[in-house]
Amino acid sequence: MSTQRTWWQLLDVKQRLKLVVYPLLLINFAHYIGNDIEQAQHTFHSGWRWYDWTSNFATTLDELGWFLLLFLLELETYVLSDDAFTRRRIVAMTAIRLICYLAIGHAVFAFGEYLVDLSEATHHVDAALCAFASDSLSFTRNLEYWELDASNCGTLSAGSEFYIFSQGQVISDAAGMTIELELAWIDLVEVVVWLFILFCIELRIRLQDRGISSSRLLSFATTTKGVLYGILWCLAAYWAYRGHWIFAWDEALWILGFMAIGMNLSDWRKEIAQSTTPKGETSSTN
Repeated sequence: MSTQRTWWQLLDVKQRLKLVVYPLLLINFAHYIGNDIEQAQHTFHSGWRWYDWTSNFATTLDELGWFLLLFLLELETYVLSDDAFTRRRIVAMTAIRLICYLAIGHAVFAFGEYLVDLSEATHHVDAALCAFASDSLSFTRNLEYWELDASNCGTLSAGSEFYIFSQGQVISDAAGMTIELELAWIDLVEVVVWLFILFCIELRIRLQDRGISSSRLLSFATTTKGVLYGILWCLAAYWAYRGHWIFAWDEALWILGFMAIGMNLSDWRKEIAQSTTPKGETSSTN
């Protein structure tokens, strides 16, 4: 019997996870770009400024920022050795990090502003959707959009309570507005939770970069990150509940991707512990 092993079998679990998750994340990224383009088709108007464009594509910019950060973390925690971190490379990586933080920070601001926009929506009661058929509006519910006109206004909603938002370009009924608010909160909470996870990862990197493999602060960062991942799994469940399986799938992929970074950090932590353990003693670090 041949004992020759394939390249896949030679990889450990962590590397297999990366080879599966990272390409799938890139595929999902194309889906998010398509969603932002579709939204722009229904919310664009001649008065849009530069910020309106970036706000509409906030998710795309946010995803791009996270991709670059994931790439940098992979370089820092696995690919590059300590000797590879020259001054020039450190400056370049810091500059890219700052750009990524700006993109993610912009997403936080844009998602927050959208919540404000929803709270200030124009409220119409005792009305029929067909009364707005000639107002060049798009009807939305649960992230789906329809160009509102006389031919479809009677089938899109039988409600009598409507809200107009997105700078007067979009309309939804009471049920649709409830979902819109929930989804807007989910977007904001999600990006904030990911920022806290990133803070925990960066904290672990800085501590381990100083040769620290065991401390209360390191344990706190590790435990907190686990709790935050639990929150993200709950958000993924909500996306699935609303029928957005691709978003739930994407959430799971990002969690797995950053868990791979966590595995890099754990391996690095073990190396530090082994290098600082006196001969004849066994390290208990895990």
